[in-house]
Amino acid sequence: MRPLTEEETKTLFLKLSEYIGRSIERMINRTDERHSFRLLKDRVYYVSESSLKAAAPISRDHLLHFGTCIGKFTKSGKFRLHITALDYLAQYAMYKVWLKPNAEMSFLYGNNVLKSGMAKITESIPQYAGVVVYNMSDIPLGFGVAAQTTDACRELEPTGNVVLHQADIGEYLRGLEDDVF
Repeated sequence: MRPLTEEETKTLFLKLSEYIGRSIERMINRTDERHSFRLLKDRVYYVSESSLKAAAPISRDHLLHFGTCIGKFTKSGKFRLHITALDYLAQYAMYKVWLKPNAEMSFLYGNNVLKSGMAKITESIPQYAGVVVYNMSDIPLGFGVAAQTTDACRELEPTGNVVLHQADIGEYLRGLEDDVF
């Protein structure tokens, strides 16, 4: 486990800022305890300082995971968010979409969100911005990218894509653990 390099930090913060904007600073400098991002085997973990101190004496070979896995760096150097980051994305999200009950299962099976399945949407979402998808009970279901702006969604046909699927909580059930963990 090592701190992120400047280039890795920049790539991570750019990806996180698509979803949470300037709240990255609040995410690191929390009121309860300071947190940081650490890299272990191409995966980025969000770790509290106390957990970091507890994991320090364990060698890299014996340490499997610690903290919350935010995502991983691909071989090409890009950063990919994992569904395990959903709790933090939902907590600090700038843009949100709520689904109708009949569209929840479709999203949880890995499909995009159609206009016919969208119940509510936050105002002024730009195209290709990161959005967190909720059900009507305000439970975060996953995240994706806005296919249209908020204004364009109003004039969209019912079968048009509103959110392009990236990750959802159904990944645990579909057996994609190898990619998540």
